[in-house]
Amino acid sequence: MENKENKLLENTTAVILCGGRGTRLGVLGTKIPKTLVKVNNKEILWYILYNLKIHGFKNIILPLGYKGNLIKNFLKKNKNFGLNIKLINTGVKTNIGKRIFLIRNEIKSKNFLILNGDAIFGFNLKNIYQTHCKKNLGATFICGEFTYAYGSIGVRKNKIIDFKRNLVFQSLKIKNDDEYQAYNYTGMSIVKTELVKKLNKYFKNSENFEQEFYPRIIKSFKTEFVKVEGFWHSIDSVKDLNMVNNSSVKNQKFKRLKNLQHFLKKNFF
Repeated sequence: MENKENKLLENTTAVILCGGRGTRLGVLGTKIPKTLVKVNNKEILWYILYNLKIHGFKNIILPLGYKGNLIKNFLKKNKNFGLNIKLINTGVKTNIGKRIFLIRNEIKSKNFLILNGDAIFGFNLKNIYQTHCKKNLGATFICGEFTYAYGSIGVRKNKIIDFKRNLVFQSLKIKNDDEYQAYNYTGMSIVKTELVKKLNKYFKNSENFEQEFYPRIIKSFKTEFVKVEGFWHSIDSVKDLNMVNNSSVKNQKFKRLKNLQHFLKKNFF
């Protein structure tokens, strides 16, 4: 059994999208790339790479763009985290679809993980990846909890029961369709590599890679989604950053961030 698992993880590759500008991070986004923004005194990329390492992802591809030299320096300072990291300059103004098109031939594994470089997570990627491979899926979409950063009115049986801020939810109810359930996509998916090469003509010049690529996979290939309950939080704006760095936020979700950081330090330092 162990040999089979090791074979599934052989040459396992992750592509971290980290070339864009952090336009909604204000002044901070003009100084450093978003993936190097610090959360509880550690860079987002620090969390990502150590989590990938824990779960057996040995080969990492970073399509660089905005202030890519700072990412290079960060990796050099940390000795590439003991991983095989390939840095590919894909241009400052390049859209995501073109970035993936430019690095597609560098992906050597039969399946690969694609994820955004601006989100912190803490769940078992190894198990998700192995299940994806065993089922021979076209794609596995990872869905998780999301913190709604505004006020919400809680209603049960048409009666208001509470008012809350920073409510954590996993899926949404869609208007006029009681059977449709929309789960929060984390920006992380495991994809069969051949599909990126086969379908690249549809997304290589697209402004919205996900909208052009994923519907085609869902329509023509076997796909699944997994609901994870571990920590996940995207740092998309100053407000998102304040939510995880503000110790006054009494939210169980962000307490788990502290647990995640403690776990990583315990295993690597």
